[in-house]
Amino acid sequence: MATARKAPAKATKAFSAEERAAMEEAAREARRGKGNGEADVLAKIAEMDESDRKMAERIHAIIKKAAPELTSKTWYGMPAYVNAAGKTICFFQPAAKFKTRYSTLGFQDAAKLDDGNVWPNAYAITKLTAADEATIATLVKTAVG
Repeated sequence: MATARKAPAKATKAFSAEERAAMEEAAREARRGKGNGEADVLAKIAEMDESDRKMAERIHAIIKKAAPELTSKTWYGMPAYVNAAGKTICFFQPAAKFKTRYSTLGFQDAAKLDDGNVWPNAYAITKLTAADEATIATLVKTAVG
C-alpha cells in the first residue's frame, strides 16, 4: 500500500533579506573552511560603509591589543574573534548589517562574563570615546579569562 506524499511546505517570509544573507555567508564560511581569518576580517571591514568601517577598525584594534591570543575570523559575515579552542568569544555587528540604528559588540557563551544569574552579552555602540574603548578592552580581557 503506497503512502501519500505530503506537499512541500510553503515558503514563508520568516527571515528578512538581511538574515537570509547572513545565513548564506555562514554557509560560504563553512564551505571555505578556516581560510585566512585576519585577511577575511579586514576585507569585511573594508566593505563596510564609512561610519561602520571606522568603528570596526577601532574595535578590531582594541580586541587585538587587549587579547592577542584571539584569532580573527568572519562569522555570519561579521568580524569575530575566537579562542584557541575555536569558540567565538566576541563579534562586531555593523549597524548596516541588519539596518539597525547602532552597531553591536556581542559576546558568545564561551566568553567569561558571567556575573551572577543575569549579565549583558551585547553592547550597543553609536560612537567610541577613549572611555568607551577602555571599557571594551576590559570586557574583552575579562571575556577571555
